[in-house]
Amino acid sequence: MRIVIEKLARKPVSDHKIEIVERKGLGHPDHIIDSASEAVSRALSKYYLKEFGRILHHNIDKGLLVGGSARWRFGGGEVLEPIEIIVAGRATTEARIDGRGIEVPVKEIAINAIKEELMRTFRFLDVNNHVKIEAKIRPGSEELRKTFEKSEKVPLANDTSFGVAFAPLTEVERAVLSLEHYLNSTEYKDKRPYVGEDIKVMCLRRGDKCSFTVAAAFVDRFFLNVREYLAAKEEVLNDIKDFLARINFNLPFVVKLNTADKPKDLNIYLTVTGTSAEAGDDGNTGRSNRVSGLITPNRQMSLEAIAGKNPVSHVGKLYNVIAYNISNRIYDEIDGISEVYTRILSMIGIPINQPQIVNVQLISSSLKLSSIRSKVRSIINEELNEDRLHRLTMEILEGKYSLF
Repeated sequence: MRIVIEKLARKPVSDHKIEIVERKGLGHPDHIIDSASEAVSRALSKYYLKEFGRILHHNIDKGLLVGGSARWRFGGGEVLEPIEIIVAGRATTEARIDGRGIEVPVKEIAINAIKEELMRTFRFLDVNNHVKIEAKIRPGSEELRKTFEKSEKVPLANDTSFGVAFAPLTEVERAVLSLEHYLNSTEYKDKRPYVGEDIKVMCLRRGDKCSFTVAAAFVDRFFLNVREYLAAKEEVLNDIKDFLARINFNLPFVVKLNTADKPKDLNIYLTVTGTSAEAGDDGNTGRSNRVSGLITPNRQMSLEAIAGKNPVSHVGKLYNVIAYNISNRIYDEIDGISEVYTRILSMIGIPINQPQIVNVQLISSSLKLSSIRSKVRSIINEELNEDRLHRLTMEILEGKYSLF
């Protein structure tokens, strides 16, 4: 394994004149379909482990959400056409034990996993009537299955791909991430039950001034007229400002909420179910957040769809998480670093702990690379250790990482 450690001759993002940060929340169509793909992978992995003692080959990283049709009304509207969720990919549909073929109910597992994920996420979405689910999952190619099955102690990479991550988050990035988490928390839904799950937070920092643009799908059954909706918007705006003050966000800021509203025309962001997916907003696996939980155009990012890939050998998932862990450990354990970027590149068919390259890039005004090379290499070797990789797979299954 080749490790290259270098310094970047650039300013940290917090010193850039312009910073743009986005978070697509739990009920955003892109987040929904990512969650659906990942739920299927988790469910299949757990089934394989329980029935066969190991995770078998699968990748369910292609998904499409086709928005439905709905008509909101004050006091409660109706869903006219269901949201369609289609996941596609490859999975082991039959396993051989002692020469016998044992069928795996892949389609049933997939549909049940998606339903359970939707029920965990939404309060006002009737999964049985508002959603139609299709699972188009077939056996993988013989070449990829054999690559997966050849793995002994260390899995072989089933793709030539790369993972990218960085540390730490800037103040703006932390604020965007924590704000969406707060607005979609159980605590906040108890306080403002009319705020749906489809929340998107965008922040533009220009110099030291920030502008937050928040889109939040309100739920129609809680309102009898437009005045009540506008009063609720003021409540949420004040809640956002109070929250940013509570987390000690120190930059001057303004907040705008549901800016497309035209109240005089009754063109306001009301939904029946709490998501724009009910009325024609579509989603695609891989278009949601990166492994940081954010979309960050000021940063190096992978465009890989992490959701749905198997957590054993698919470097499109594993290397992004490993890069995230390496970056954060380097930043936390070595003083004097402003930013860390980690890039890891695999080669298909080669053990995943032997990447083609691990490239660590640092921004620091004081450190000499010679003084930290040994420590950085040690962190990388620990995160790519055989036992650590096995634990990482289980951590992903247990939901330790947000992934998107």
